[in-house]
Amino acid sequence: MWEEKNNQLYRAFTFKDFREAFAFMTKVALTAEKMDHHPYWTNVYNKVEIYLSTHDAGNTVTEKDRQLAGAIDQLF
Repeated sequence: MWEEKNNQLYRAFTFKDFREAFAFMTKVALTAEKMDHHPYWTNVYNKVEIYLSTHDAGNTVTEKDRQLAGAIDQLF
C-alpha cells in the first residue's frame, strides 16, 4: 500500500530477482512518460522504492501523483 509521508507518496515493491524488478521499472518508466509525471525511485537487486510528489505544486502530493500510483499498482 502507498503511504503518504514527508509530502510524498511512498511504496516499496519486492520481486523474485533483479530481472523482475528491472522489468517492472521499465513498465513504470513507459507509463510515467506517457503521463508526463516522473517518479523518484531507487532499486537495489530485487527491491524498488518509489516516491511520488508534484514538483510544480511545491513538492506536495496531488491528484497527478495518485493517478500515477494507481497506474503503478496495476502494473504490479
